[in-house]
Amino acid sequence: MARDDENPQNWEPATKLIRGGIDRTRFGETAEPIFMTQGYVYDSAEAADARFEGTEPGFVYTRYGNPTVLAFEERLALLEGAEYCRGFATGMAAIHLAIMGLVKAGDHIVAGKALFGSCRWILQNWAPRFGVETTIVDAPDLDQWRAAFRPNTTCVLIETPSNPLLELTDLPAVAAMAREVGAKVVVDNVFATPIFQKPLQLGADVVAYSATKHIDGGGRAMGGALLGSKALLDEAYRDPYRHTGPSLSPFNAWVLLKGLETLELRVRRQAETALTLVDLIAQHPKTKRALYPFHKSHPQYELAQRQMSGGGTVVALDLGSRAAAFNFLNALRIVDISNNLGDAKSMATHPSTTTHRSMTEEARLEVGVTDGCIRLSVGLEGAGDLVRDVSRALDAA
Repeated sequence: MARDDENPQNWEPATKLIRGGIDRTRFGETAEPIFMTQGYVYDSAEAADARFEGTEPGFVYTRYGNPTVLAFEERLALLEGAEYCRGFATGMAAIHLAIMGLVKAGDHIVAGKALFGSCRWILQNWAPRFGVETTIVDAPDLDQWRAAFRPNTTCVLIETPSNPLLELTDLPAVAAMAREVGAKVVVDNVFATPIFQKPLQLGADVVAYSATKHIDGGGRAMGGALLGSKALLDEAYRDPYRHTGPSLSPFNAWVLLKGLETLELRVRRQAETALTLVDLIAQHPKTKRALYPFHKSHPQYELAQRQMSGGGTVVALDLGSRAAAFNFLNALRIVDISNNLGDAKSMATHPSTTTHRSMTEEARLEVGVTDGCIRLSVGLEGAGDLVRDVSRALDAA
């Protein structure tokens, strides 16, 4: 908890990540406590009545709110520059409610084509069951965005950079189009992290995270978050959150709190190493294509420079065939083969047989996920060791 003469909003990001959300108990503990409780007790029947009425502050049930979860929410909101944050059990729970809380039967969604497979499934398989239609566009093409908007468009879903090929969307431009029809813009900011991109400052209404990734950073706990104005998050998500139960557990919230403390240190170091690796990958004769937002070879390098302050921790590459990709993965000795990302450990995966497997081959190729594509999540190992490991794997491809 900040002292009276300190305004946490004025703190540097590193201080926000260490000090944000702290509310010490009467014991004066150093580390944030874990409140592993399902419910709460009241001094009187009148106090319970007032608590449930909302006229007295406090918690009533951990599915609705919890002190440890609140500490995580307040710290992440402080970092993001958001008025309000709501924690979720997983990133997909957050994305699901972010979309479905903004639509009803007869509404329309516009989304970039290059989306995580589960997000595509929600838009193309789940939302239509409730009378909601989606138009998918090539995210870099502003003319396609402009043509897709309708009077009944209520939600825009953007993933920038996208998973796995790091495609960017011009956030201010698309947000301006959305405002013309009254649509709300939801941005999945996982790959950029709250360190390298601030979607709310670029026109977004809601920012979504899978806290399972960089925020945890150690492969330990799952979690998610939505951030934005309190008015919007209350209006669109408060009741669905209370009644459908996608809440974040107190223990996971505590793990994520501790992950936030080192987030800036980790992702800046990982981004430095990623830029070193993409130079190596791009120059190797086995590589057909290498993608990284802050590498000058990226087709949207100038846009990345305008709306991001760092390139992130993920590098994408295409080795031309499934056999070459598998040879690369099987030759790695330090980097793990895993479908996670944002971890302290470097990880590589073959999207077409893992993270994007649920998509049809036609849909995968439509967004550029070929059989030769690999997504490399750069960790915190020594840069020299990773260069040696990736170089050896490229030779084997």
